[in-house]
Parts: sequence; C-alpha cells; structure tokens
Amino acid sequence: MTTLTSNNYLSRLVVKGFKSIAHCDVTLTRLNVLIGSNGAGKSNFIGFFRMMQQMLDGHLQVFVSRQGGPDAVLHFGRKTTEHLHIELYFGNNGYRATLEPTNDNRLMFSQESLWWHVDGEQSLGGGHVETQALRSTGTSVDASVVPAMQQWRVYHFHDTSDTAYVKQPHGINDNAYLRPDARNLAAFLYLLREQYPASFERIVKTIRLVAPFFGDFYLRPSPQNHEVIELEWVEAGQDVPFKAHHLSDGTLRFICLATVLLQPPTLQPDTILVDEPELGLHPYAITVLASLMRLAAQEKQVIVSTQSVELLNEFHPEDVIVVERHEGNSTLRRLQEHELREWLDEYSLGELWKKNIFGGRPSR
Repeated sequence: MTTLTSNNYLSRLVVKGFKSIAHCDVTLTRLNVLIGSNGAGKSNFIGFFRMMQQMLDGHLQVFVSRQGGPDAVLHFGRKTTEHLHIELYFGNNGYRATLEPTNDNRLMFSQESLWWHVDGEQSLGGGHVETQALRSTGTSVDASVVPAMQQWRVYHFHDTSDTAYVKQPHGINDNAYLRPDARNLAAFLYLLREQYPASFERIVKTIRLVAPFFGDFYLRPSPQNHEVIELEWVEAGQDVPFKAHHLSDGTLRFICLATVLLQPPTLQPDTILVDEPELGLHPYAITVLASLMRLAAQEKQVIVSTQSVELLNEFHPEDVIVVERHEGNSTLRRLQEHELREWLDEYSLGELWKKNIFGGRPSR
C-alpha cells in the first residue's frame, strides 16, 4: 500500500455526524475502492465530497436546503447529533470545521480553521454560514489545502436516458474540464483532439477494446450554429455519423469513464471520485476499466464505490475499504492483506466478499 505524502492528496478523512456516518476515521491512498451492500453508506461517503464541493463554491446552504435541511444532513437529525465535525488531512496540512444547526434551518460554522505542521493553526472564525476557507491567511497553507480541496471532482454517469445532458447539444467552448455528468463530453473531446491528440487517440483505442464496432468520434461544430457541438460517432469502416442516442447505455458510460481516466494529467483533477462506475458494463469492459483506474492512480488519487464482484477481483486487499451499516451507523474499514493471505491462496477477493469473509454484506 502506497501512503500518500503529497499535499495535493487527501491522506486521512475524519467525519462525525454526516447522514449515516456517525464517526469515520479512514486513511486514504492513491487507489480506494469502497464496497458494501445497498444502503451501507457508500453513497453518503461520496456525497460528503459533493457537499464539500458545494461549500467551496459558496453554496453550502443551497446544498443543505436541497437535502431537506440540517436534520437530513446530520446523523439522525439534531436531536441525536448536535454538530457535524470535519477534519481533512493533506500530508502535513489540513482543514477543520464544526457546523451546527440553526433555528432557521441552516448549518452555521461554529469553528473553522486551516492548520499546518510547521506553524500551527489559523482560525477562520465562527458564526458564518458559508466557508471562509477561501480567505487568504497570508501563510504558505493558502497554496496547498484549499486548492487541493477544489481539485476534487465527483463523476456520476448514471443518466443515459434520451433527455440526458450528455446527449444534448452544448456550447463548443465549454471545455475547460469534463463536467461531473459529462454534459460537455463532445466539446471536451473536441478540445482533446485538437490540442492533445495522443490522449485523444488513447481514448478512441480503448473504447474500441470494449466496443469493436466503434470507429471514431465525429466531432464538428453544428452546421446550423458553429457555437454548438453534439456528440457524434461513426462505425468502423463507415462514414455515416450517428448521434449519442445510437450508443448503448453501457457503451456511453464507458466512453465517459475512459475520457475521465485517460485525459491528460494536466487537465485531470488530483482526486477523481466515481460512484458505481460498473453500471451497465460487460465483464470485459469492467476489466479494462480496472486497468484504467490503476493507471490513473499512478499520478492521481482515485476513489470509487462499487457493488461489482468482477471489479473487486481486479484489485488488491489494501486498495479496498469495506463499508458496513449496523443499527443505522455506517462504518468504514480498510482491508489488510495479511489477514486474508491464507484465504487468497484459494479464493479471489470477490469470492471472499460473497462468502462474507471480511464483511460488506447485508446484515440485520
């Protein structure tokens, strides 16, 4: 297991009182695969990062309101949980915050601070309802902790319906980064083809591994409006373009995943989070996906949640975090290979999961 030391990566996360997570203290590495049953708390763990993204955008109260108020965010509501506590560790630097509910159904910071190993802690005060973390402290920590947090991106490609944003026309200049729902996929791929051809070709070749019928993307400004682009593609050996509606759900999701994991490192977020990436994928596509995740984790941090035995089989025990729920409380525990060594001589990691050797199965 490679422990992260760079200040760009989240090396430890402590959360107390967020939804089903009463208390979580987990060490994170370059590659983190969360497994667990339905309702165990995997999505709540990923949802914590979504909340942090909203917070850093100055929209914490919007997030709280959309969740249903503080009682829906706090573990079993304010009568059970008086406050939400957060500690983020980036090597020798970090962020702390404690939030409590108000009478007008908001979350208020009772305490917020940035800290670093060399010079101590810089308080950002209390009594505010939106983060003060973006405020300059005049110290070196300004260049590490908050920028690292802003580099988190949570991707979710479950919506492949006819009305999905990824299938709709969008602005051709919306290409600074791939958006979390891939709504700007065509514009982003157009940018890669024009400015990062090597990365673009890797994406196309990887898609062909799992979809041999796929020839290439047909990327062009809309003939009706050159400010707009739409995802189009051609079959191998053909030149008639098809739109995204002619791709299967699994193929379209794999295209999105391949783009996330094979985009140039300079465009890639430092921490990539994906919720259930295996949805709708063929077992061979899952094998290829796992190799892409391992490749991305050589330079970036990857955090995924999954219920796929096939995907789990592609990783080592030290990559895995088991999420379980007992009496309404979600717990997170990283596997240790030495505890499973004898079992692994005869069984795969996925088989051990199905046998409930290390947990992560439904429990009463």
